[in-house]
Amino acid sequence: MYRLRYVFLFYAVLLLHPGTLHAQWIQTNGPYGGYIQCFAVSGTNLFAGTGGGGVFLSTNNGTSWTQTGYTNPFVNALTVSGTNLFAGTGVGVFLSTNNGTSWTITGLTKDVNVLAVSSTNLFAGTWGGGVFLSIDNGTSWTAVNSGLANAFVLSLAVSGTNLFAGTHGGVVFLSTNNGTSWTAVNSGWTYTTVLSLAVSGTNLFAGTGGGVFLSINNGTSWTAVNSGLTNTTVLSLAVSGTNLFAGTEGGVFLSTNNGTSWTAVNSGLTNTVVLSLAVSGTNLFAGTYGGVWTRPLSEIITSVRLSSSEVPSELRLEQNYPNPFNPRTRIEFTVPEKGRAILKIYNVLGQEVATLFDQQAEAGHYLQTNFDAGGLAGGVYFSRLEFNGRQLVRKILMLR
Repeated sequence: MYRLRYVFLFYAVLLLHPGTLHAQWIQTNGPYGGYIQCFAVSGTNLFAGTGGGGVFLSTNNGTSWTQTGYTNPFVNALTVSGTNLFAGTGVGVFLSTNNGTSWTITGLTKDVNVLAVSSTNLFAGTWGGGVFLSIDNGTSWTAVNSGLANAFVLSLAVSGTNLFAGTHGGVVFLSTNNGTSWTAVNSGWTYTTVLSLAVSGTNLFAGTGGGVFLSINNGTSWTAVNSGLTNTTVLSLAVSGTNLFAGTEGGVFLSTNNGTSWTAVNSGLTNTVVLSLAVSGTNLFAGTYGGVWTRPLSEIITSVRLSSSEVPSELRLEQNYPNPFNPRTRIEFTVPEKGRAILKIYNVLGQEVATLFDQQAEAGHYLQTNFDAGGLAGGVYFSRLEFNGRQLVRKILMLR
């Protein structure tokens, strides 16, 4: 009797919460007032800037939203600096020091597309006015445009002491001195818009009208990384650990290998023009023309597999990326059928040093977490994939 009761309760939970059986994107209850232009995260607070309803706040992972005291309906950008929340709009930058309850206009009254924070510096990218800097929380602003040949700034990103600006003219500019001077760093593509920028470790990603580009040398050179990215109008980018998300006109895509390959993660997402992305807590949020959608990060990332129509017909173990590496690298493998897959790392003496995967695998392509060799000596190692009585081996090299 007790067992039957628990079985009944289990199925009742599944009926009430179908995502328990198969997690997918879920639309949150609000905010209203138009499309979702931008997000900002401050602790457990998630802010959404809209194209018609102002700024909204959720304190419970999007379950409910409250419209803040912001009176200008169109919000292009949001960012957080300490306890300060800034909103970039068509009429300037606004500041709230109380989580949006009240707002004041700052000293910048330009058309602001994007905001970024670097230490105590606040940067604003404008439409037609270039980049502005404030070192006093918006009280005063200074134009910092020397060498910035394009004044239409659509995206900004901070990487250590480097500041990058993506422009409407298709050029990425780099400043190493808080905007005092800029250098064009756009070798590698000819597209006309740089819609989004994101930093992951030492990697810089640019989302353009022609897909995603990667630079590993602060913009000196770029490489297109679009395999599997079936929609190449990349409106937004977000990073969670070693995972990179791209919001496009055709939904959300995930890459776990620095853009080498992409997988669509759109189950349940009916509004596929994704203007903005944000990671808050354990969830990924997508801002669309039809509101805010959310999905658990763990469900998206865990063993991302190609659809059945793309299942390969051969067993494959890919070369790790990057190679050589120090101290982390990624390894992918493909299995053609259902079976137990074991992926391990061995040293040159044949001794096992790590197990990366050991479980039942369905046919498809598996994107694995990083192999961290931080506690090992530099030198040659081997990755070995065992599957249904077969083995594949790759040599990998860690540098110290």
